[in-house]
Amino acid sequence: MRAVPGAGSAPLIAPSILAADFARLADETAAVHGADWLHVDVMDNHFVPNLTLGLPVVESLLKVTDIPMDCHLMIDDPGRWAPPYAEAGAYNVTFHAEATDNPVGVARDIRAAGAKAGLAIKPGTPVEPYLEILRNFDTALIMSVEPGFGGQKFIREVLPKVGTLRRLVDSGELTVIVEIDGGINDDTIEEAAEAGVDCFVAGSAVYSAEDPAAAVVALRRRAADASTHLTL
Repeated sequence: MRAVPGAGSAPLIAPSILAADFARLADETAAVHGADWLHVDVMDNHFVPNLTLGLPVVESLLKVTDIPMDCHLMIDDPGRWAPPYAEAGAYNVTFHAEATDNPVGVARDIRAAGAKAGLAIKPGTPVEPYLEILRNFDTALIMSVEPGFGGQKFIREVLPKVGTLRRLVDSGELTVIVEIDGGINDDTIEEAAEAGVDCFVAGSAVYSAEDPAAAVVALRRRAADASTHLTL
């Protein structure tokens, strides 16, 4: 687990439990032992047209795993709802730039509550307006599908945003982990790695595999092989 990215670091693989069996979440969490983060998609049926799970489920999962919890809040009013996830023990709490007019304040509150803070942007949202404020964040999450549902096709047009962030991180102007979420599988992870991603969220590519833990290892290897800045 690393706080900031750097040349020679290993790829981070974050299995998304959105693709897991919700009736067996404790077992599904154990099935991805060796993962770097556990990605939890929280949706409120307001910011996105889907309703998933919330803080009580996260609190329960934190009791049964030591995999750092990566909570992705696709919700309205993150200023109210994000800090409790940090207080509960989540490692990283990410909210959407489009959901608040005070992203820096929300990030400050998340950090004060004990977690890393992440800023997510939708595929159609440009990254440039947020480059300056990303100095207040630990993670920049580029959505490579429209947020709301798993199993969507990877949107390659977001990769230039990844490249912009990679250049700023490599130059020392930013210290964020560059994360990507949506449509990541054996093929698309190579494109994302080449573009400069550090952390890869993968749902069905992991949980549809016969051995989810082995799928995590394989994805990490493919990312490292394709990346110019990551290695095993």
